[in-house]
Amino acid sequence: MNGKFIITVGRQLGSGGRVIAQELSRILGISFYDKELIQRVSVESGVSSKFFEKADESVNPALTGGLLTEFFQDVFLSNESLFHMQSDVIGKIAETESAVFVGRCADYVLRDHPNAVHLFISANLEYRIERVAKYQGISHEKSLTMIEKTDKKRAAFYNYYSNKTWGAAKSYDLCINTSALGIVATTGFALDFVKQKLKLK
Repeated sequence: MNGKFIITVGRQLGSGGRVIAQELSRILGISFYDKELIQRVSVESGVSSKFFEKADESVNPALTGGLLTEFFQDVFLSNESLFHMQSDVIGKIAETESAVFVGRCADYVLRDHPNAVHLFISANLEYRIERVAKYQGISHEKSLTMIEKTDKKRAAFYNYYSNKTWGAAKSYDLCINTSALGIVATTGFALDFVKQKLKLK
């Protein structure tokens, strides 16, 4: 296959999804966007990155339209407007380069992209608790709390903006549990899938 291609990666906290996404980008020699996307959107929109960081993969159901309580140039910025700014940049990137996007409804934003693979990475809860506790240097109790809070936030964001269900198999091309094979083997499995679907050599 010639031309640009896209990989999007949804993930549960502690599943290793970000690590897998990074490895896919490294192996395939393409760009990687996770938090990097926030800075890119900030530069292109002229809006401070702090607004995007506050709204990052979150929806505030207590406020109509997720309205932020701060001003930018005397204009209220809603979560929706920030989401659309971010989506526009995702679309522009996809038009000009091959890339891996982590989260941020990229699979929905790029749902009509002709050369895209949409992945969701999950793992058993015990496995995730161990990973988060290890890498964050926190107790298992705090790890569980962080996982529950983050998953809830990501699911609400995805379900709200995509009208699909976060983590549901029908929302993606491939859903895979890293607990079964481990991070390294799962990365290899995902890479083979991507290559076959996109007909990459």
